[in-house]
Amino acid sequence: MDATPSLIHTFFNPDILAKTAPIVLASAGQTVLLGFLIIVCGIGLGILLASLRYYTRRRTVTALIVGYVDVLRALPPLVLLIVVYFALPYVNVSIDATLATFLCLSAILSAFIEECVWSGIAALAQGQMEAARSTGMTWSAAMRHVVLPQALKIALPQITNRCIATIKNTALGSVIGFNEVLGSAQAASSDFANPTPLTLSALVYIAMILPFVLFSRYLEHRTGSH
Repeated sequence: MDATPSLIHTFFNPDILAKTAPIVLASAGQTVLLGFLIIVCGIGLGILLASLRYYTRRRTVTALIVGYVDVLRALPPLVLLIVVYFALPYVNVSIDATLATFLCLSAILSAFIEECVWSGIAALAQGQMEAARSTGMTWSAAMRHVVLPQALKIALPQITNRCIATIKNTALGSVIGFNEVLGSAQAASSDFANPTPLTLSALVYIAMILPFVLFSRYLEHRTGSH
């Protein structure tokens, strides 16, 4: 007996797809926007922290940065989301699910980006900064034009991988009520007692993440060829 019609009816039901696609795709727009903002904020803060760690000679500042990075890298994103969203109201600070997801995932991404960029800086030949400063550049100019471009080139594949993981982690926001792709698909799947919306959500995630995967592969080949 051919099981193909049953498979299609279960996972690719056109009637259910037509009814649920607008809901899932609307959530996809919110997920893409939030993911973009998280990536921009996380990368910016991570680069800033790595630059400060490279610049400072104060052990206290270095210890604070390293502690921030180590704790957030070790902490499961879901735990941080739950603590921030449900614990803050006890100290009279209430934030909505979207802001909580943005803050938590941005903080976690910044910790990973800081470590990626710092590793890139550490991999550079010693004396890069001194050589740039000897030409008359200020520290900030040397950092912008000499050190960071080289460090980011080294760290780009790792940064891309972290961005991919961050987009996937936006699905955790559904636990606290953020209306993202997977949460909407799960709700629709429950309403219609059919997994077709989940199939659609998988296709949406592929459409969002595949460009990052291909870009990461391109960077790996480009870096390996030099």
